Amino acid sequence: MAISFKEKVAIVTGAGGGLGRAHALYLAKLGAKVVINDLGGALDGSGGNSAAAEKVVAEITAAGGEAIANGASVSDDAGVAHLVKQTMDKWGRIDVLIANAGILRDKSFGKMELKDFEAVVNVHLMGTVKPAKAVWDIMKSQAYGAAKLSLVGFMNSLKLEGAKDNIRVNALCPVAATRMTEALMPPAVLEMLKPEFVSPAMAYLASEDAPTGMIMTAAAGVFAAAQIVETDGINLGHGASADDIAAHFSQICDWTSAKHYGQGGEQSAKFLARVQEKPLLG
Repeated sequence: MAISFKEKVAIVTGAGGGLGRAHALYLAKLGAKVVINDLGGALDGSGGNSAAAEKVVAEITAAGGEAIANGASVSDDAGVAHLVKQTMDKWGRIDVLIANAGILRDKSFGKMELKDFEAVVNVHLMGTVKPAKAVWDIMKSQAYGAAKLSLVGFMNSLKLEGAKDNIRVNALCPVAATRMTEALMPPAVLEMLKPEFVSPAMAYLASEDAPTGMIMTAAAGVFAAAQIVETDGINLGHGASADDIAAHFSQICDWTSAKHYGQGGEQSAKFLARVQEKPLLG
């Protein structure tokens, strides 16, 4: 049975560009009504307006989908409350939370001021915790929910609490070309790492038949499962869909060749090696 989000409502934070935009477009393509949350600020989180979010809404509605924009900061209590209220007022339910928002302070720890560290933690950590907390009771009352959370420890706690209410909590670890990574990689590599190549993994993890407590890594059409170690993954190709991931999930989760990676560069090298292989699809 094909994965569908028809009649489901999804909130995607940080959806004005990069991975969040790709996730929102993919969910809309699969039938979801999508809330495009984006502060619209610079990489460091300063400034902001809803223009970026409105642009993604326009893309979705032009394609025949349904979406609304929200410009709140996910680290602000009042903003998160408004995000949830706006969604409930519009559609009366929340089925999926994609906690994607993030900012960057491109400094080494030794050169970083504590206020910079706190700003990053407020968005990446509390910007996940606050929306998850705000939608938790709603998802419990609906006896269905899916959340992509960037924090494995938090995920492992919530998956246990949410199990009885059919709330699935998974983590997606992407490698993608976005504003945060465009200065770190050569153009040829960035071209292979388009954000939209990650979104099928997001959709699978947020689907009704998805596992819970799952960490999936994704880049360039290559998908792998991670625990403390990570599988080799398989190359499904750039055209892979969420249904293709579901069909090959046992191969993605083949732990017989699992490896531990001491640093992120080793993981990226694995993905690039898989990309050189002939895709299983097409």
